[in-house]
Amino acid sequence: MRTPVVAIFDVGKTNKKLFLFDEHYDIVFERSARFLETVDEDGDPCENLESLRLSVFDSLHEVFRLDQFDIKAINFTSYGASFVYLDESGRPLTPLYNYLKAYPKELEESLHNTYGGIEGFSLATASPALGSLNSGLQLYRIQQEKPEVYEKLKYAVHLPQYLSFLVSGQVYSDMTSIGCHTALWDFAKKAYHQWVKETGIESKLAPIVKGDEVFSAAFPGSTYKVGVGLHDSSSALIPYLLNFHEPFILISTGTWCISLNPFNDENLTKEELEKDCLFYMTYAGTPVKASRLFAGYEHEVQTKRIAEHFQVTTGRFKHIEIDWKIIEKLSAGKEIPANLDAFGQVDLSSFADYVEAYHAFIIYLVAAQVASTRLILAKKRIKRIFVDGGFSKNNIFMNLLAKTFGNIEIYAASMAQATAIGAALVIHNEWNTQPVPSDIIELRYYRA
Repeated sequence: MRTPVVAIFDVGKTNKKLFLFDEHYDIVFERSARFLETVDEDGDPCENLESLRLSVFDSLHEVFRLDQFDIKAINFTSYGASFVYLDESGRPLTPLYNYLKAYPKELEESLHNTYGGIEGFSLATASPALGSLNSGLQLYRIQQEKPEVYEKLKYAVHLPQYLSFLVSGQVYSDMTSIGCHTALWDFAKKAYHQWVKETGIESKLAPIVKGDEVFSAAFPGSTYKVGVGLHDSSSALIPYLLNFHEPFILISTGTWCISLNPFNDENLTKEELEKDCLFYMTYAGTPVKASRLFAGYEHEVQTKRIAEHFQVTTGRFKHIEIDWKIIEKLSAGKEIPANLDAFGQVDLSSFADYVEAYHAFIIYLVAAQVASTRLILAKKRIKRIFVDGGFSKNNIFMNLLAKTFGNIEIYAASMAQATAIGAALVIHNEWNTQPVPSDIIELRYYRA
C-alpha cells in the first residue's frame, strides 16, 4: 500500500530542499539542490530563476516516479522580499532581483516624502526603510525606471506564490508575503497603503487569499492539491500557533534573533520602529509584532575575539555549562548595558580565562536579547517564551534568559525543519486523515 505524503519545497537563498512528510510528519524522503547565482542587467548577483523553475519540475518528476508514495498535496515556502514579474502568458519579464540590490536614494525619498515622510510611511506600513528589502519599492522602481516592462506586466507575485503558480497555474497573493516588510500594507486600515492605490500598482498585484488556501493541479488527471505558498518566517511560526493557544513569544535564533509575538497587534510606536521592530503576518492575515537583534553575528565576532585572546579554538565554547559562581562574580553590583555592541568595548585581560570571558559575553548578550524581546511584550500576559535555533542549545544563554524573565516559563524548543512542517501543517486537512500530532515540538524547560 502506498504511503500518503505531502511534498514541501523549502527554498532558501543557498539550499533548495524538497521534503516528503508522512501523516505523522516524519520525513520519508529528502532532496537538496544548490545552483550558482546569475547576474541581472546591472551585473548584480541574483537567483537563477530558470534553474529554480527546472529544479521544481525535476524534483516532482523524481518523486512521482516513486511507487511507495501517494502525493496528496504540494506546498512551498521561501525567503521573502522577492518579486517575480509575469507577463500575460505567465513568463517572467525580468531576473529575480536580489533584495540586497542597492536602491536609488532619490526614488525612495520621493515616495516617502509624498506619503507622510519616512517616519509616517514606515509606521503605517510597519516596515523600517530598508531599500530593496521593502519589496513594494522594487515594483515601484520597475514602474518608474522600466515603463516598457511595467506596460507588459500582468502580475507581480512574491517568490512563494510564483513557485505555487508553476504547479497550479493559479496566480494569487498571500498575506504572509504581503506582510513581511514590503511597505505595501497599511496595518491600521487592513488594506493596501494609499500609495499602492494612487500609483496604480495595486492593479499589478494578484488577488489575495489566506495562507491555507489550496488549488487543483494544472496538469490533467492530477488529483493532488497545491498550496498558495508561504513566507518562511511566518511558516516557521505555524507549528507553535497550532500547538499552543495561550499567549507566547517565539525567539527564532540564528544570525538574526527574531522575537515574534502573535498576540500583540498594538500599533508600532516611533521608538519601536527606531529599535528595529516591525510586523509580520500570520497565514490568516493577523499581525505578528516582531523585533530583531543581530545576535548570532555578534556571537561569531566576539567568540573569535575571545578565542584569539586566550589562544583557544572557538569549538571550546560549544559545551560550556553555566557556572553560577562565575555569574555571581561578574554580575555583582554591575549594571549591564543592553546595547549589543557593549561587550566589544570590554578589555578581555580583566578575565581569568576564556570560560570566564565567555560567561561575561553571554551576560551582555542576554541583556541585549531581553531588551529586544521586551519591546514586543503586550498587555496580554505572556505565559511562555520558546527559543529555537542555535541559541536554544546554549546552556548559559538559556539559563540566564530564564533567570531574567523570572515570571515567564522559558523553553528550548527543537523541531526538525520547522519552516517546511509549517507549510505542511497549514494545509493539513487537505491531505492528512490523522489528527495534528501534539509531539512535533520537543521542549526543554529552564527553571528561573
